[in-house]
Amino acid sequence: MKSMVYTVTCNPALDYVMQVPQLQTEDINRSERETLTYGGKGINVSAVLARLSVPTRALGFTAGFMGEKLKSLLSAEGIECDFVDLPAGETRINVKIRARQELDINAIGPVVTAHDVERLLQKLDSLCADDVLVLAGSIPSGLPQNLYCQMLERIRGRGVQVAIDAEGELLRNTLAYHPFLIKPNHHELGALFGKDLHSVDELADCAKQLQAEGARNVLVSRAENGALLVDETGVCHTIGTVKGTLRNSVGCGDSMVAGFLAGWLTKKDHSYALRLGAACGNATAFSDMLATRAEIDAVLSRLKGE
Repeated sequence: MKSMVYTVTCNPALDYVMQVPQLQTEDINRSERETLTYGGKGINVSAVLARLSVPTRALGFTAGFMGEKLKSLLSAEGIECDFVDLPAGETRINVKIRARQELDINAIGPVVTAHDVERLLQKLDSLCADDVLVLAGSIPSGLPQNLYCQMLERIRGRGVQVAIDAEGELLRNTLAYHPFLIKPNHHELGALFGKDLHSVDELADCAKQLQAEGARNVLVSRAENGALLVDETGVCHTIGTVKGTLRNSVGCGDSMVAGFLAGWLTKKDHSYALRLGAACGNATAFSDMLATRAEIDAVLSRLKGE
């Protein structure tokens, strides 16, 4: 049976991206181009997985007309949708203004009840040992802040591989469930230990401490410095980046998670998974939106491990 990668996005969005020559506060700003697309960390992971031909299903909460539009955009990308449809409210729209600087205005989103949460948890009951579950991003206020742990408890003992991309105690509290992959960035990793991390040795030491707490593979994104992986055998891998023009900072980490999982599911090789993950993150940084398969392949052909 081919693996299915399930992603959870608790508060997905439609992103309305406006390209503006120069942002002004004293006059009307006129957009040169607008794009309506999907948003949310788990959804970004699913989108890049679909572009890499990995079967993926998006879970979470949607509401109203905007929720239906979100699902139609995802379906058009080959992403299966299994959202909990809320009875009231609207899936949020986030406004992203791209000028010489970036300005993001994120909406709150619809109200989610305890009954809605239970409906989402029930959707995890079909996952099995061939599947992967990705929990990405923060948990919105109004939802149980231990929701990720509730999900991991729900699938305990079924051999489901879990990837976590979260910060602080939200991440740390999941380590007792021995997730297959965690992906902090270098700032988030340092914050977990109350220090600034700079060298590869410092990053690797903290990553190994998280392994001692339960994580299996620790992937650390390092922006323009590439990425570091301490794999479950204890080997530390590093990889750099290729040169290009930074055009987008949104979704790079999500793209890296997707690429790593796609690489691992394809070859079961940590070095290749790191290389494909880094290529996906790097390619998205050079793209206006999430990287396409062609853009990923172009970066992958130039990217070499250190």
